Amino acid sequence: MNKIIRRLLTFFIGIPLVVLIVYFNPYNHLVLHCAITVFSCISSAEIYNLLNKNIPMQKKWVVVGLSTLIPISAYACILFNLDFVISTLVFLASFMILLIMEIFAPNPQNQDTPFADSNKKVVGSLFVLLYGGYLLSFLSRMTIFPHSREYIITFLILVFMCDSAAWFFGVLFGKGNRGFVKASPNKSIVGFIGGIIGSIVSGIFCTLIWPDIFTGSLWRMVVLGVCVAIAAILGDLAESVFKRSAGEKDSGNIIPGRGGALDSIDSVLMAAPLFYFIAGLLFTKL
Repeated sequence: MNKIIRRLLTFFIGIPLVVLIVYFNPYNHLVLHCAITVFSCISSAEIYNLLNKNIPMQKKWVVVGLSTLIPISAYACILFNLDFVISTLVFLASFMILLIMEIFAPNPQNQDTPFADSNKKVVGSLFVLLYGGYLLSFLSRMTIFPHSREYIITFLILVFMCDSAAWFFGVLFGKGNRGFVKASPNKSIVGFIGGIIGSIVSGIFCTLIWPDIFTGSLWRMVVLGVCVAIAAILGDLAESVFKRSAGEKDSGNIIPGRGGALDSIDSVLMAAPLFYFIAGLLFTKL
């Protein structure tokens, strides 16, 4: 019952709030970019904390700060009409800073083997940059699409309907086919199939609402829906792996009833780059 209540709250409060943020469009979606930056910062801190349960990490404020800088740089590219290669360079420069830190400031507490943990620290910190910062920056990049509001709302609907349909089909028909994914034993094969179907159907619905935006054959939206759904499911399962490895149930506790920021956007993180590139190829031709 608690899950049903949480999903109803998400539907009646969360979705209208997100749609309002997307439709509020001064300064190239300033409010949306602020929300992305906040979620990037919190998500980076949460994945940092999960990784730090198992491996040594570099200084938290440096890693999280550099990770948050990546979506900020993406918005700067949009605001000042710069190429997104700048944002990629910020990502690479952030990684170089992490390397410089490890080269010139290794573990001062272990004078005999100061570089014993360097491999783990660098790899863990790089993953925070990628997972908490770079992936989410693709949601920022969607704001350059013509009809950006409709594209972003379509993306969020695809992800949300994949998640909701997977849960719905899993509850109704998934009891006999659960447990094949060790990371999330309550998930079922029927649930995953239902999630893909939910994403496809909602994508076709968006095509019917905005036929002048999503032009061409419906098969384009089917392909987009399938790819987004697979990425969203993978994102959800991957975060389950991170939490299980760290021995945690949730990534944090800032969102009542849902846990941390990562628990709410894990599917968005993986699906955003795929939607950006595939929608760009099939519809916007950017």
